[in-house]
Amino acid sequence: MAEGIVDVTSITWNSEVLKAEGLVMVNFWAEWCKPCVIISSTVEDLAKEYAGKVKVVRLDIDDNADIASTYKIRSIPTIMFFKHGQKLEEIFYAVPKMQLKVTIESLLIGN
Repeated sequence: MAEGIVDVTSITWNSEVLKAEGLVMVNFWAEWCKPCVIISSTVEDLAKEYAGKVKVVRLDIDDNADIASTYKIRSIPTIMFFKHGQKLEEIFYAVPKMQLKVTIESLLIGN
């Protein structure tokens, strides 16, 4: 597990994401996915930068296919943002850190 990031599974999904307080950023990934590896350091940086403001978790889609199917994950990495159990935003592929920061900031202000 990367610093500041919680690994979630099908078993812990409800408690760690849907019932969590505040904004939750979920990184859907897989070990074999090169773009997932590329964005992992960005996600870790954001977890440190927004510690106490945003909960950052990751879910391995190979080990938790039921959750990936529920949220219709068709490509990875996919980043989703949740609050009070509701999906607020979704970002596909390895995007620049600034794009993720803009999304986080707007969600923190708007919700």
